[in-house]
Formats: sequence, structure tokens, C-alpha cells
Amino acid sequence: MSTKDFIEKDYYKVLGVPRDATEAEIKKAYRKLARENHPDANKGDARAEDRFKDVSEAYDVLGDAKRRKEYDEARALFGNGGFRPGPGAGGQFNFDLGDLFGGPQGTGPGGAAGGFGGGIGDVFGGLFNRGGAGTRTAPRRGQDIESEVTLSFTEAVSGATVPLRMSSSAACKACSGTGDKNGTPRVCPTCVGTGQVSRGGGGGFSLTDPCVDCKGRGLIAQDPCTVCRGSGRATSSRTMQVRIPAGVDDGQRIRLRGKGAPGERGGPNGDLYVVVHVDEHPVFGRRGDNLTITVPVTFPEAALGGEIKVPTLGGPPVTLKLPPGTPAGRTMRARGKGAVRKDGTRGDLLVTIEVAVPRDLGDSARKALEEYRATVESEDPRAGLFEAAKGE
Repeated sequence: MSTKDFIEKDYYKVLGVPRDATEAEIKKAYRKLARENHPDANKGDARAEDRFKDVSEAYDVLGDAKRRKEYDEARALFGNGGFRPGPGAGGQFNFDLGDLFGGPQGTGPGGAAGGFGGGIGDVFGGLFNRGGAGTRTAPRRGQDIESEVTLSFTEAVSGATVPLRMSSSAACKACSGTGDKNGTPRVCPTCVGTGQVSRGGGGGFSLTDPCVDCKGRGLIAQDPCTVCRGSGRATSSRTMQVRIPAGVDDGQRIRLRGKGAPGERGGPNGDLYVVVHVDEHPVFGRRGDNLTITVPVTFPEAALGGEIKVPTLGGPPVTLKLPPGTPAGRTMRARGKGAVRKDGTRGDLLVTIEVAVPRDLGDSARKALEEYRATVESEDPRAGLFEAAKGE
């Protein structure tokens, strides 16, 4: 609070109590107004938030016997912003309060020596040297939360909605997020409700750090809540249905804005980060937006050619035509049968041909193969291999 605000504000009127109100009456009035105007009970209501800050500021002064005495003396001396001189001074005159407090200590208005030093400093010294710029407690963003989910291969390719049970920091229900058992916290005297303190950083710069006394909240509990121990925050568990987009990869980290921990004093929610783990599929693999599959074929199919049926993920099979002399390891493409892309289109299914070699042969099959070998015995598929291996 500024010196001018301190002089001109009527804290008794803010709390709705007479000037001779007892400490108990002041405390009772403050608790009632604090509950009615607390930000957690009036989300999005800027007027209620401002009213709560004004009430907290008033109680910070009137709720302390020493500060209340200093305030009453200051108001008596500077009622309505003007200085009342003693008898014979010829009435009242106005002046800029900045002149009074802006010059060196012990000087009067205009810098005249022997002015208002000493006594005035004694009255205001404990009120304005408080390490803060004001009592406005700014909204505070909620914390980010990280969770993990395991999807099947099919869910990762096509997308899925999964339930996530999360634990995060939220306003304590026992004290409505105030940190005080009675719901009547006080403005932190160290940071004057800002939640931050400044320190010199050298070179004329100052650095701002969270206030260690109130842990950045701007408020201090008078009677700490036994559930949250005065922090105003407690662990809350909830289950949320989260949509995982199609085409996610194993290990991918997804950011969901505003799905994290709730903010304080009307601040925005944090974000939720979900790390996705994908189970392997017994048949299909993944290569970017394309799916992969290895399909075994018989030697006659590879040598003579023909049509083969190939399964797809979650759809009907497709028919591929093998050209005669298809070698093992050749990859063929079934377009549009792969993973879902971000734009809704699909990648391809890459089919790798593998020639299956039978382990057990019947007599007729063995005889036929021996006859075949005799017919191609003059053809050596490894001809020139050793020469080529020499690199010449």
C-alpha cells in the first residue's frame, strides 16, 4: 500500500465496524467478509476478488494492536489528506505527501531542516518498509501433471479414449483453499500479499523471488488447517477420460492444455503431459505412417507367380499379385492400409515376401525336387560371387 492510500482509506468502513470496535468484533467482521468474497468461492468474479483483497488489507492493519494504534494516530494527524496545524497556525493547508516522505529523513516539506523527521518516521516506519509493492495477490497457474498410459498396437494406430486416474494439487476442501482452519488468513506481512519479494541483483537491477514466508501465496494462516497444514492445497485424485490421437508412437509425449492441476485465485489450470507406451503386435510392425508385415509364400508361388491374400489391421484382407520369379525379401505395397495420419489419411501397408522352406518332405515332393535340381544343376546362382568379393 502507498502512503497516500494508507492515509485516505477508512479500514473501519471496509470491515463495517465502528472505530471503537473490540478486537473480537473486528475479527468476526473480517471472517464473515472473507468467506463471502474469497476467490475460490467466487471464481471469475473480479469484484469479489478486489473486495477480498481490500478486506484482507484492512484486517492486516486493524487486526494488529500495534499497527491499529499507528493507523489511528496517522489518521488523526492527517485526516482527509491535509495537515492540521496547532492553534494559531491560521487554519488548514494541503501538501503533497510525497514531499513529506520523499526527502531525506528529518527534513520537512521542501527539504527544510528540523521539519517532520523523527516523530513521523516513528509513526510510519513499521508500516511502509515492508518489502512489497502492494497487497494484490495475482492469480496463480496450476501445476503441470505428467502421467503414463499403455495402449495396444491397434489403439495406437487408430486412436483411443482411455481413463486416467491422476493425483494433483488442488484447493483444500477442508479450508476452501485458504489454508486457515476458520477460512480467515492474513495478508503476508513480508511480501504484503504479492507472493514475491525483490532483492538487488547488481548493476541497478532487482530480482524477484517467491516469498519464503507464505511460499508465494500472499496469505498466511492464523490458525493453520490441519488437513493442508496451512498451505491451502491438498492432494486430490480424479479420473479423467483422455483422448489419445490416432497414429501415436511408442514413447511419444502428448500435451493436453488446461487438463493439469487447478489454478489458484482464478488462475488457469496447468497442462497434462501423457507419455504413451505401445505394446507390440504379433504380426504387424510400424515404420512412420506405414505398417509392415512379413508374409511367407511357397517356392512355387515365388517362382511361378500367383495371387496371395494379406491380412490388414482391423480390416478385410487384400489380394496381392506376385509376379513370376519374386525373390525372397522383396517388399510390395498395399496403398491406404497403414496408420492414420494427422490429416485423416492413411499410410501404406508394406508387405515383405519370405519364401517358406518346408522342414519335412514327403516322398513324392522330395522326388520332384531332386528332378528339378537335376534340371538346373548347370545353373550356379553363386557364379561370380567370390570374384566380386575380392573387390576387383
